[in-house]
Amino acid sequence: MIGFTTAAYVVAAVLFILSLGGLSNQESAKRAVWYGIAGMGLAVFATLIGPGSGLWLLSLILIAGGGIIGTYVAKKVQMTEMPQLVAAMHSLVGLAAVFVGFIAHFEIGNVAAAASTDDLGSFAKLIAKKSPAEIAFLRVELFLGIFIGAITFTGSVIAFGKLAGKVTSAATKLPGGHMLNAGAAGLSFLCLIWYFNTGGFLPLMLMTLAALFIGYHLIMGIGGADMPVVVSMLNSYSGWAAAAIGFSLGNDLLIVVGALVGSSGAILSYIMCKAMNRSFVSVILGGFGGTTGPAMEVEGEQIAIDADGVSAALEDADSVIIIPGYGMAVAQAQQNVAELTRRLRAKGKDVRFAIHPVAGRLPGHMNVLLAEAKVPYDIVLEMDEINEDFPETDVAIVIGSNDIVNPAAQEDPNSPIAGMPVLECWKAKQVFVSKRGQGTGYSGIENPLFFKDNTRMFYGDAKASLDTLLTMIS
Repeated sequence: MIGFTTAAYVVAAVLFILSLGGLSNQESAKRAVWYGIAGMGLAVFATLIGPGSGLWLLSLILIAGGGIIGTYVAKKVQMTEMPQLVAAMHSLVGLAAVFVGFIAHFEIGNVAAAASTDDLGSFAKLIAKKSPAEIAFLRVELFLGIFIGAITFTGSVIAFGKLAGKVTSAATKLPGGHMLNAGAAGLSFLCLIWYFNTGGFLPLMLMTLAALFIGYHLIMGIGGADMPVVVSMLNSYSGWAAAAIGFSLGNDLLIVVGALVGSSGAILSYIMCKAMNRSFVSVILGGFGGTTGPAMEVEGEQIAIDADGVSAALEDADSVIIIPGYGMAVAQAQQNVAELTRRLRAKGKDVRFAIHPVAGRLPGHMNVLLAEAKVPYDIVLEMDEINEDFPETDVAIVIGSNDIVNPAAQEDPNSPIAGMPVLECWKAKQVFVSKRGQGTGYSGIENPLFFKDNTRMFYGDAKASLDTLLTMIS
């Protein structure tokens, strides 16, 4: 069975790599998901029948229970709730790493106290075969697994709360700020030395408490405008936590999969930070999302427009760029947006979509919604591909976006998003903003775009507003 399990793990690892690679393209994403499902199914089967297998009934009950819960959640959760669901899933991976690390610690103690290996479990028997040097290395592995897992757990719980609106989206730090994080990290390092030399439970417990605090305080210190990066970063943390579990359990597949998730999440976080002109190190340390001084005052007033006015402008326009945001997802207006696009293109108008790297609250959020509504892939363009086209565009339509179209990023050095590359839609001849009201939105940052002379506010629920607009465009 060892040979079969090893071969199955290799095949599963290849399937996971194919799955990850396929997700880079919308056309291959569905096939990539099936690769991942097949890889996970094979990995679970090989583990159940492989070395050290046992407790079949309990294992099957747990798998069935998890499958039922997963199916229920997948059917119930809306696309608008997907970011917080992802954050919740990350927290479970972190918690699993913590539990596995503690179990490994207790099993090391059981092996040391056992008079015979006959009464030990399969994992303990593997530990019993290790040399003292290997046991010391295992202690470091489980320590790091618990440390990363604890940070991932509380960080993901706070991210879930911010995304779900249960925790303030503002960047909030305790008095002492970074010094508290540095102190907790320093305490964790001292506990590592203490635990490595003694193997005692106390340093492990102290480190766990410190890591739980670090996860909480890091994510609380990040503002709502930067939550897409946080979700990606926590994805990376959960991957490294899974890899740490793999080292503790001696499971090569967990190590490979964890490394894939951890590295891909880190790369994605770096790409998103670059797109937002943020420092990757500052993201890791939870050091951004605040202001450096008073924000620039916005002068003027927001001028409203009705569906008749928008319809008339679209009839006269030759080129249109649509900018979707989280408000479109909340209103579930993607089908209406797709229908508007089809009707305008049928009239011979050039209609394209501009997607900011952090639009929505999850990487790729808008791309998924537009693909779901069957918007052609070739007219969905990234920020760098389309930003220079706004000055030659007749109409730009912003649907539920705020920070990604905020000129304060370029004009106000004290803005929380100062320096962040944004979609320069205000350079279009006319801008229509579909928005529920005059509020500042999730991040709480005022947007001067709404007050510009060429901007008109198309107030109301995005879906209802587009329903009215569609009746006027045949």
